[in-house]
Formats: sequence, structure tokens, C-alpha cells
Amino acid sequence: MQQQIIISNDIERDLATAVAESEHDRVFVLTDDTTHECCLPKVAALLAQYDAVPITIAHGDQHKTLAALGDVWTALQQGGATRHSLLINLGGAMITDLGGFAAATFKRGINFINIPTTLLAMVDAAVGGKTGINFGGLKNEVGAFADARFVIINTCFLDTLDAENLCSGYAEMLKHALISDERMWAEHVNFDLSQPDLAELQRMVAESIAVKERIVTEDPHEHGIRKALNFGHTIGHALEEFALQQATPSGGAVVSTAPTNQTTGGTAISTAPTNQTTGGTVVSTAPKNRPLLHGYAVAFGLIGELYMSARKAGFPTERLHQTARFIRENYAQTEFTCNDYPTLLNLMRHDKKNTSGVINFTLLHNIGNIRINQTATDEEICEALDFIREGY
Repeated sequence: MQQQIIISNDIERDLATAVAESEHDRVFVLTDDTTHECCLPKVAALLAQYDAVPITIAHGDQHKTLAALGDVWTALQQGGATRHSLLINLGGAMITDLGGFAAATFKRGINFINIPTTLLAMVDAAVGGKTGINFGGLKNEVGAFADARFVIINTCFLDTLDAENLCSGYAEMLKHALISDERMWAEHVNFDLSQPDLAELQRMVAESIAVKERIVTEDPHEHGIRKALNFGHTIGHALEEFALQQATPSGGAVVSTAPTNQTTGGTAISTAPTNQTTGGTVVSTAPKNRPLLHGYAVAFGLIGELYMSARKAGFPTERLHQTARFIRENYAQTEFTCNDYPTLLNLMRHDKKNTSGVINFTLLHNIGNIRINQTATDEEICEALDFIREGY
């Protein structure tokens, strides 16, 4: 069943409509610990009418794991979910990815609704039917194509978002502009991200979603033009995975099976490590390094793959530099050195978009002029990495 996208001006009304039109003997709502606090209150009164059971996991892409997925399955099972139950995924890209995969696989598939609460999830992760988890140090290594019954887009949740996560989502919007047309690209590289006009951003979000929806409708399982949506992601995913490998995971999931209108009861399962005291010494398991947000990795990937587009596909250098300048001004710099190139190349070789171990790229001849299934030598890729690090 094809998903329905609702551009919402009234989140409670539109969620009530979506639930009414979705099969549900029981309702569950998946959040992370951040969206549980910041976003769930916006719909808690409505969900209480369905005795919705909350499931909460730790936030951050480092927790998009098999262990967290197992905790969600456990919560569904312990909460009495059947094949006729409904899972509402309320959160950012990690929640819609993992929650969609949990719904697609629990009892061979239950209905789910995505309510993205970050800009990244609104314009990318929650739309298009891709679900999954990270595995073996690789991004979205295990997953499935599964459409949400509804995706409800309401920018009321963006008032809970910090500037960094706003920028992260905007990178995917910039990608959509690059693969779309010059008017859209010009608007995006001239938008003031430091003081965003949220009313204007809402219009741009709807337009960005329409770009992805059009491509996904034409090619739902990524056999052709949908590969355009991978622009910036071959290098971007490698940078994201590299940063994730440098960080020590800081915890697991907290799962509650208490209904949303209960203040007590339920089961709490925590796999998060705590500070340990040994002989008077406190040993902390907190990460030493912070993972790179997906949108930031994509932004840097766009710089590298635009450089390759200029070198190999004739992309105009003026537009390359204008786009790169916008990204550098708003996303600063990522941390890697030339000594990391072999690791990054190896991560690219393990990307699921490849065939027979050959690294696959989407490149551009111009704005909106797409070249899928492109290859490059290691030397050409390293030149692109140089350009990301060193600029002009």
C-alpha cells in the first residue's frame, strides 16, 4: 500500500484521522529519550485516548542497532501487539528508520505511521519506504523497503530543534535542490541558515518532499533514477561511519511498556552503561568522540561529489564553488586526515550501492542533470577528499 503524506497544520486532527484510517487493535508509540520529553507532549492527550503504549530508546545514530531493535520487538511482544496493531514512530531519522524496520518485521509486518520531528526526517528518512539499522560498523546495512501507512509532516516540532540538527536536515534539502533545478538550487544556497524564516522553510520543506516523492514513485526500489537520491552519500556515508567508529557507544535502550496515560507501572529495561566505581576510582563509559550527524556527513559528501562531478562530468566549477562556500560557511569542517583515506576507501567499498566491489557514485553534469552508476579511481576519490579537507 502506497504511503500517504500529510502536510499538516493541525497535528492532533491529522494524527486522529491517520489512526482512524489505519488498522489498530492496540497502538504503540516509539520515541527516543529526547523526543519523549520534547515532542510527545504535543500529542500525548490524543494518544491517551487510544491507551497508546510508549516505547523509548536512547537517542543518536550510534543506538540504531540490532540490540535497540530487539528491545522494540520485546516491548511490542510484552505489550500484547498483534498483526493488527499500529506503531507510531515519533522522532528523527533514527526513530523512523529503526521503528519502520521493527514494524516491517514484527509478526511479518504491522501498520506504522511516521511523524518526523527533525528536518532531516521530514525531508528524507521518513519518506520513501527505506527502513533499517546500522550493523557491523556500516550505515543502514540491514533493512527493508516498507511504506508507512501515513507520514505526517508538521513543522510545529521544529521549535524543539537546535541549530545543528536544523543544518543537518537542510543538507538533504540542498541535495534535492541540486538534483532538481536551478531555481530551487539558487534559493537554497542563498537561504539564511543562521536566522531561518520558519514560515519560508515550511514551504521549502513541502517542495523538497515533493522532489523525493516524485523520484520514489517512479522508482520505488532503486533500480534506476532513485539512485539520484544517493548523491553526496557515497562519500558522506563513509565519513559518517568513520566518525561513528571513532566514538565509543554510550548506551543502549530504555523500554517502557506503560500506557501513555499511566504514571506508574510497566517495565523498564536499561542497557545503558553507568559510571562504575572500582577501588575509589570512577570509570566512565561516556564516548570520547562525538559521531558526525548524518546531514553534516552528507554536506561534506556533496562537496566531494560535486568536485568529482566537475572533474568527470563537466559540472560548472562556479556552481561547485558557490555550493561548497555555502556548506563551509554553515557546516564548518570535518575531522579526518590523509592517513584516514585507506579506511574511508574501504568503507566506500562496503557501501550497499556497489556492484562487484566497484564503488558507485551518482554525479551531476549540471543542476538537475543526473548521471547515475558512475565510477572513479582511488586517486580521483582521494582528490575529492583533499578538496573536502583543503578547499580551494
